[in-house]
Amino acid sequence: MKIIQIDEFGDPAVLKVREIPHPEIRADDEVLVRIHASGVNFFEVLMRRNCYAVTPPLPACFGVEVAGVIEAAGLGAALPVGSRVAVPLFAHGRDGGYADYIVVREAACIPLPDAVPFDAGVALQVQGLTALHAVRQTSPKGKSVLVTAAGGGVGTLLIQLAKQSGARRIVALAGSQEKLLTALSLGADVAISHRDDDWLAQCSATVRGDGFDVVYDFVGGDFGASLVPLLMPMGTLLFGALGRFALNTGTINMLLEGGRTVKGLALLPLLASGCLQQDLAELFELAAGGQIAPVIGERFTLDQAAEAHQLIEARASVGKIVLEPSAFSPG
Repeated sequence: MKIIQIDEFGDPAVLKVREIPHPEIRADDEVLVRIHASGVNFFEVLMRRNCYAVTPPLPACFGVEVAGVIEAAGLGAALPVGSRVAVPLFAHGRDGGYADYIVVREAACIPLPDAVPFDAGVALQVQGLTALHAVRQTSPKGKSVLVTAAGGGVGTLLIQLAKQSGARRIVALAGSQEKLLTALSLGADVAISHRDDDWLAQCSATVRGDGFDVVYDFVGGDFGASLVPLLMPMGTLLFGALGRFALNTGTINMLLEGGRTVKGLALLPLLASGCLQQDLAELFELAAGGQIAPVIGERFTLDQAAEAHQLIEARASVGKIVLEPSAFSPG
């Protein structure tokens, strides 16, 4: 079978197609999943460049979220062959999703409704859970909210969930016309390009200078720090850009003096509560019912993994980017 592997860190060209033996079930509670879609994430771009908080051992195969069909099962497995499943590998300390097949414990598989395509089943894992927990941690109900990176996988879902949760006003920040139009189509009231010289003033004008109740920030760095003055007194900055926190003393003082709050959002600690299966089932139900619609920006074959990384690295992608084996059409 094919996998995508790196033997060294570097640019997208280090992503190589490898042929390895077909994986085999070795325990009664294991299943063999034929992968129909696997997610590509920005943190994998950073890992490929060895710029992430954790350095993966080499050789490495990325991919922490997949969806597919069970093709074989151990004697103790309850899910039958042919079952459509999502497999959140990240919740089990696994990777290896840039591949044709993967063997996992059955407990790692979550049933995927027929009404939810495989690519959507992938998009609702890392990005979907992040957006879900964002609105749970800091409710947008009745509030004015600002969503950064609004054209990305998290942002596009967060806009929809915030709208459903009763946000009073949703302002989306993104960097291209396509992303701005996408945000508006998903329920944002206003969409502003952060490439405009006066984007801060534009954001402030949308709330008449009163500030936002909530800012959901998935960009961080100096950009994230510049958002603090947009918060109203007692407002909340929910920060989800791990490793890119860059608030200086002056900005922190501004937070404290206004009684403002900063909350950190990290997905893995939230999964420790044991609600992963329930949370994903909730997202799948919303998608199956048409209440949320994951945006799939581009689909690439495994052989095109380097192109997928190039697109994400250029910040040119909209929504979720997925890899699919060449022989499969979107399911």
